[in-house]
Order: sequence, then structure tokens, then C-alpha cells
Amino acid sequence: MAPPELTSLRSPRVTAARRLAKRSFRGKERRFIVEGPQAVREAVAHLVEVYATPEAAERHADITEAARTAGVPVLTASDAVIAEMSDTVTPQGVVGLCRFLDSPFEEILRARPRLVAVLAHVRDPGNAGTVLRCADAAGADAVVLTDASVDLYNPKAVRASVGSLFHLPVAVGVPVERAVSGLREAGARVLAADGAGERDLDSELDDGLLGAPTAWIFGNEAWGLPEATRALADEVVRVPIHGRAESLNLATAAAVCLYASARAQRAPAGCRSVTST
Repeated sequence: MAPPELTSLRSPRVTAARRLAKRSFRGKERRFIVEGPQAVREAVAHLVEVYATPEAAERHADITEAARTAGVPVLTASDAVIAEMSDTVTPQGVVGLCRFLDSPFEEILRARPRLVAVLAHVRDPGNAGTVLRCADAAGADAVVLTDASVDLYNPKAVRASVGSLFHLPVAVGVPVERAVSGLREAGARVLAADGAGERDLDSELDDGLLGAPTAWIFGNEAWGLPEATRALADEVVRVPIHGRAESLNLATAAAVCLYASARAQRAPAGCRSVTST
């Protein structure tokens, strides 16, 4: 196994990559770090450079081959260099330098999306990435992060998305008022997910309302959605708690809502009831 090409922690490449841990530098450079073989594999079309330990480069030859085929430089680096570039305690030996890939909100609207997740006031990067992953799994057409939400390219958000960041259009920095008005104009019914909702998800399904194009607004992890944001929606909908749990966390509630819409939209008759025979 050949020795690594990059070993100095003072290398300009290492310094430049490490600076991307800060949001201000990410925004200035419009680049971010992707860690781990799965995420780097998904990010190939957006990569600028790939760094891997010699062992990881050999173990994940498909990644380095795909990167080189796409014209992306691949450099082998020491374990210490990879650790310096990484945000995790135990790096997996592969790091990618990636271009920003968010989509213009107007472009998302022109596509007339049928299912959209809007993250309003979501501050925890892990939750943001997990909701993005849930939206991808449910077959959503897009995700929108409002200007009051966490940075999409925060390392924790990128990791939590487990590659889903690269699968569907994501708009960032959209004022919530504009997100709601734009999606409504594009034909979507706007639903705010909140535990204080007058409607519940079962009723929405039973009444056959979730088969239409829908945008779900999800709020802050601790205090939900502000009254002003709830007032923008067509309906405020709660996930019913049938057992003794006090509540559901943000990502779980988002998954339940998005999958309810996905099922209804795929059902022959709009899924009028989950209990009908």
C-alpha cells in the first residue's frame, strides 16, 4: 500500500477544509464537508475533491473510481489529516469537499410539487437532517428551510441526512410567509403540524384530504410553531396520541405526517380512510 500523499496538518488544503466547519466560511466559499463513504458516494456529482486514507481508498475503490471518472481529484491522506478535516470523533477514512447544491425556491415552485416539507424555526441540525431524510424516504418532491432555521450545510445536518441531501431539491433561507404563499400559489394545501391543532391526522385521512398536493410545515423542537406561522396555514393538524406518550419528537412527527400524505397520494381513491373495508 503506497504511503499517503498528504500528511501535513499545516497544508493549505487541510486548513481550507477545516475552515469549513464555520458557517461564515461555508457561505463565503459555497462549499461544505461531507464525511464517510456513504455520503461521499452519494455526493459524487457535486464533489470538488476527495480525500481518503490509503486503506479507505482501497476498501472503497468504487468511490475513488467514480470520483476520478467524474473528473474529481482524489488524494490519499494520513489518518491525522482526515481526522483534522472531520467533525466526528471516529472518522471513517473518507472526506469529500462539496459544492453547495440548494435549489432556487422559484425553481421548486415551477415543478408544481405534490409533497413538500417546510422546516420553519428548526434549530437543531440533527433534526433538520433527519427530517430531510424522512422527506426523501416518503418520496417528497422538495424540502424548504426557512430563514429562521439551521444551516443546511452544518456538518451534523449533513450527516443526519445520510445522503438524502443529494436526492431531492432543497431551498434555503426562504421567509416563511413567502414559502407558504408560493406553495399555495403552486397548488399545494398548506398544513401546519402542531400538537395544538384543531384537526388531527386521522381526520385528514378519513376525509380524503391528504391526496391533494400538500406542504407540511414543521416547527421548533421545543416550542413548536409560533401563532403567526400557524395562522398562515390552511389547517393546523396534530398527530393523535393514542397511547400514554406525552408527545412525539420533531423527526418522528414529520415522518408520520409525510408518510400519511405519501400513502394518500398513492392510493387509487385518495385514501379516504385507513380503516374502511
